Amino acid sequence: MSTRWYPIFQRGNPQLRVFLPNFWLKLIKPEHEQPPNVVQFGCSMEMTKYDVRNYLEQIYKLPVVEVRTRIALGKTKQDPVKGYVTKEEDMKVAYVTLPKDIKFEFPNLFPDQAKQKIEDDKKQLDEAKKNHKKYLEKNKDRPGTPGWYTI
Repeated sequence: MSTRWYPIFQRGNPQLRVFLPNFWLKLIKPEHEQPPNVVQFGCSMEMTKYDVRNYLEQIYKLPVVEVRTRIALGKTKQDPVKGYVTKEEDMKVAYVTLPKDIKFEFPNLFPDQAKQKIEDDKKQLDEAKKNHKKYLEKNKDRPGTPGWYTI
């Protein structure tokens, strides 16, 4: 089943046609502890376990031992004001087992430098909040006075 539309064949060179896969895979960080050779992917609902296996073996050259899939239901929410219910899209989750000698470790997306930068940003934000409170406290008796007109 193909969901993409490709341009109609035209005579002459060059043929400006790019063929893209009809499916997508997304690496997901697991919520629960898993063996080191099991990797979790989110994939399109149309993919079967055989499609996932072929996708990883053909495109990424990964040796795959087993693929298990499940359908994760999307969360439902009720609007607090109007009361209508909305539901997120469902997603298929694929658990791919690699050979025992291959260990997959989820990449560290936030190294120590990024944590330090976040802490510095929090300090600057706290300092700005203190200065703003000081400004409001100083000008609380003069409502409506512009900020540039201070003593």
